[in-house]
Amino acid sequence: MDKRVIGALCCALWVLSSGCSDECVDQFDCRADNGQPAEGQEWVCEDNKCEQRPIPTPPQPDAGEPEPDAGVPDAGVPDAGVPDAGEPDAGEPDAGPVDGGGIGTAGKGETCAGSGDCMAGLRCEGAPLTCQAQHVAVTGRDDAGVSKALVMRYDTPGMTALSDGDVDSRYPRWGPGGARVSFAQGAVDTATEKVAGDLTVRDIPLVAGQAQVLADGGSGNTESFRSMEWAPSSYIAWVRQNGSSRSGISVVTTDAAGGVVTQATTTGAFPDWAPDGTTFVYNISGEGLLTSTLGAAPTPLTSAGTSAEQAHYNHTNAQLLFLANPNNEMVVFSGDPIPVPLFKMHSVNVTGGAQPQLIADVSSEAATDGTINTFIASPIWSPDGTWSAYVRAYYFKPTTGDAVLCGGAPSPCETRPGNVIFLRAINPADGTATGAEVRLADDGTLPSFSPDGRFIAFIKAGQLHVQQIDPATGAPVNAAIVHPKGGYTLLTSDSDDHRPRWQPR
Repeated sequence: MDKRVIGALCCALWVLSSGCSDECVDQFDCRADNGQPAEGQEWVCEDNKCEQRPIPTPPQPDAGEPEPDAGVPDAGVPDAGVPDAGEPDAGEPDAGPVDGGGIGTAGKGETCAGSGDCMAGLRCEGAPLTCQAQHVAVTGRDDAGVSKALVMRYDTPGMTALSDGDVDSRYPRWGPGGARVSFAQGAVDTATEKVAGDLTVRDIPLVAGQAQVLADGGSGNTESFRSMEWAPSSYIAWVRQNGSSRSGISVVTTDAAGGVVTQATTTGAFPDWAPDGTTFVYNISGEGLLTSTLGAAPTPLTSAGTSAEQAHYNHTNAQLLFLANPNNEMVVFSGDPIPVPLFKMHSVNVTGGAQPQLIADVSSEAATDGTINTFIASPIWSPDGTWSAYVRAYYFKPTTGDAVLCGGAPSPCETRPGNVIFLRAINPADGTATGAEVRLADDGTLPSFSPDGRFIAFIKAGQLHVQQIDPATGAPVNAAIVHPKGGYTLLTSDSDDHRPRWQPR
């Protein structure tokens, strides 16, 4: 996909998910204007309006689900480099025992021999080994306008920055086992998108002053580390950016002798690692999807078509999820001359042979003086390949003139959500969709499944939301856990680069 088109699509979804108005930007604006909320309530800036709502309660243990911490911890931002409350003691990183592939009965704080002993949402870690809530990593911007790579326990308010002081950082990615996290670091020139920085790795739990630079702009041959992916590989992959071009994939080693950079492809974007950690899928504009193993020639996945892009592996089978626009249908939004592709979402077997399966189509419904339409964005798998999650973006297309996003400018759909997260069940045997779409969250974006498939993290109004789901039906279970901003507004404008990332079990 052309970089300008990527920017237009990301901007469209950012407008849908971030929200802005004169009344409020966040809960702090509401408190300043209206005073303290009633007992048991909190201010929420929803659709740019201040509302009082019951304070969300983390899910209670039921049918094997984890028990969150009692009480509400301090929602402030911990000092960079200092472990969050509830972290194991700082020391040598421990990747933890092997997951084991299952969900056990040990609750939070209880002893374990491996993560398979722990309830959903928990991993086995520390010394002595106990079940603790997994971390989620995101990128936020603080009140001074500095972006920060952040980590937090999924069930506990409070975020920890990975970079120190006023150093800009972004795009955190977990290593295999969840004991290390990488991120890009260095100030960004917003006019050129160039960054004078490096690719850095830190251990979890965080140790003050401990960080390893694996590559910088020179050794990485890039002005910005984009579309980075790490686990389940021992290599970190990224797409090189040079001037207006964002194409070509490089990787760097992360072992004891880490820092060896290799050019994996000369062109292409959106790499995603297969479960074996050495094979990856990527796309080339106008050619579609290709797979490659480091050091080997790429193999085109011709059955996916030449418009296929943004493909993702799950952790258990040979199916890929991807976006495609085979009929080259585009829409132009008011105020932005760059056409946006009307993507559909498909699955395909990476070994070839079978034709792609349509999972989520575009849609259209009649409205006064035009139509209300949708396209698909931000696809992702559940780890076991039985569910997909994606964003359906809604817009109004008048009979004459440019389109406008729903939920914003005056239109027949101005009161409807601009984007909605849906789930769709998928048959792992052949990649076909089963059942109807399950509506998960209005006005959310960038969904991400937990490693056990029982929780979905997403961003809404600049805050992290974590929603428990029924693994059989996909239906939401209990109220979503909503993390206070704590001085950070979470970013969505760089699409998949800003998707929340779960710590491996």
